Amino acid sequence: MRQLALTLWLALAVLGPLAPLTATQAVAVEPDEILDDPELEARARDLSRGLRCMVCRNESIDESNADLARDMRLLVRERLVEGDSDPEVISFIVDRYGEYALLKPTTGGANWILWAAGPLMMLLALGVGYSYLRGRQPSNSAREENLSVEEQARLRKILED
Repeated sequence: MRQLALTLWLALAVLGPLAPLTATQAVAVEPDEILDDPELEARARDLSRGLRCMVCRNESIDESNADLARDMRLLVRERLVEGDSDPEVISFIVDRYGEYALLKPTTGGANWILWAAGPLMMLLALGVGYSYLRGRQPSNSAREENLSVEEQARLRKILED
């Protein structure tokens, strides 16, 4: 019996990530929200995965059980039933809730500053680090000043050979 339980647990652990829907996703979309047309429902689910729940923050409206997420899912389905294309539905949601509703923000407008800030800060840090390390290295003339006259003559002889 213990081996059977262990085998079942191991199978669920391995196959769990391969399941198309997680338990929270299956619970979030309620049966009364599902559209009769499977093609429209698939589009609605796809769009819902890219929209942020305003209550839960980093959860999509497809995963969230919040009332506002439900309202947004219904709104997406309503727009699809009315014949809107996917970009029109996204545009409608962004106009209504702002660009924060997108889980993957656009790179246009003022957002390019946010996208470019990371690489620019990295380049700035590399430049500061390089200049700091270069400033710490003593120059050749400073090294030679610390040598006695005999050592400098010996050094020149070595370098000439």
